Amino acid sequence: MSRPAFTIQRHFRSLKDPRIERRKKHLLLDIVAIAICGVICGCNDWQQIATFAKSRHDWLKKFLRLPNGTPSHDTFERVFDRLNPGAFQACFREWMRALHEALGLSQIAIDGKTLRGSGTGGRQTLHLVSAWATANCVSLGQVAVAEKSNEITAIPQLLELLDVKGALVTIDAMGCQKEIAARIVEGGGDYVLTVKDNQPTLLTAIQECFQKAIDSDFAGLSHDDFKTEERAHGREEVRYYHIITEPQLPMSGDWKGLKVIGMCYHECIQNGKTTNETRYFIGSRKANAKIYGKALRGHWGIENTLHWQLDVSFAEDKNRVSQRHGAENLALVRRLALSLLKQHPDKKSIACKRLQAALDPEFLLEVAALAGNPENV
Repeated sequence: MSRPAFTIQRHFRSLKDPRIERRKKHLLLDIVAIAICGVICGCNDWQQIATFAKSRHDWLKKFLRLPNGTPSHDTFERVFDRLNPGAFQACFREWMRALHEALGLSQIAIDGKTLRGSGTGGRQTLHLVSAWATANCVSLGQVAVAEKSNEITAIPQLLELLDVKGALVTIDAMGCQKEIAARIVEGGGDYVLTVKDNQPTLLTAIQECFQKAIDSDFAGLSHDDFKTEERAHGREEVRYYHIITEPQLPMSGDWKGLKVIGMCYHECIQNGKTTNETRYFIGSRKANAKIYGKALRGHWGIENTLHWQLDVSFAEDKNRVSQRHGAENLALVRRLALSLLKQHPDKKSIACKRLQAALDPEFLLEVAALAGNPENV
């Protein structure tokens, strides 16, 4: 039988306990392991995690020491609020590195999400920037945006935590910054960055380049195109992707590794009404339009399979944990739990997997054991 608590503990054994010695009634690693298992089983706050621990005391005792029974919800709240998020993130990253080696990562999407419930009591809401392996459905890390700051400062911090070597990193317009592009290339990765009005000079140059290319039917240019068609839920969507390789832009040298500019024309027909939109992007990888098209579509996996699941299946936006460290650490536990549930081969929805884990200890064993055995994924 797998021993999930021990495998989870292995990844968090370097975590420094923030409590003074004489007040340690419960072991730190017991607290962390129970929280992770509890969230996998459907718990969304400290009270629910404490309830799970109490009801599963005998089962948990098989894997944990529990010298004084199971912790109260106040203990979970105090400990996670005092834990250094950077140290907690570092332990999380060790497990992710093992999973990275087992799975290999082809695309990393970076995007931000606000924890709306964390703004109670007059506090500023917590905004997290997350990295998501789109093909593998694995959360790779998160960084909290500093108060009175934005994602532009948080993304470089997140990139410092990631191994992007060989990966294609996709970021929306907020992350379209020269320094961010350079950091990705210097880390051995490639980028696809959406270009909008926050980079007006670059955007105008790309638009003019494509206009001249279209007028000349792309004569003398290295270019490629790709088309997709989708029909679902009464909606018809067509996307045309066009790329130009080695474009002649006045500011090309300012963007490290820039090799491709792209344009995506999106047309949607729904209820007899047609809407359209044109988006632009830059990339550092010499690849065809199909690869870029798939990367851009894959980027929204961070919205559909991470952010949507966190809100719908884990009720993250409704969570009222407002202490900044506690909210940030619990958010990381949710992302870890979601990643483990995603890796389990059962085809049930995340909500049903959480319910099954709560009802069936053997299923919880299978899910939690993935934390220490990435080769079994």
